[in-house]
Amino acid sequence: MKIQTTRFGEIEGDENLIFNFAMPILGYNEETQFILIESKEASLFKWLQSTTTPELAFLVTSPGFFGIEYVFELPDEAESILNVKSAEDLVVLNIANVPNNNPRGTTVNLLAPIVFNIKNHNAGQVILSGSGFDVTKPLFENQPQTSEGEPV
Repeated sequence: MKIQTTRFGEIEGDENLIFNFAMPILGYNEETQFILIESKEASLFKWLQSTTTPELAFLVTSPGFFGIEYVFELPDEAESILNVKSAEDLVVLNIANVPNNNPRGTTVNLLAPIVFNIKNHNAGQVILSGSGFDVTKPLFENQPQTSEGEPV
């Protein structure tokens, strides 16, 4: 499937990486299909690109890559909508926000993960109400720093 993107031009989309959003991303109810794109090999980040809107893409990552312990119970409603049969069928990524001119200020939204069912290609953003998770959790707060306070 050919997909037009603003960031990467026209790409050939791998059908195994296309997901139907049964639970839409907050504020994007009309966007029902996205593809995961790896912009650089072995990168800790991926792009969640709309298959129909070339300029719509979200930077996503796994908090575990950055030493953030992140465990939650999937709400029953989400489990039903995504037709989850086994936890092993799920991949969880979180939307990251990189401030202009300050990549070390990158935050990740732990309150509303994107849950992917890799067996049936359903996905959705799940709001973890009452979880205490942060919407703007810093990714690099635990990184070693030099004596000048700069990350190593």
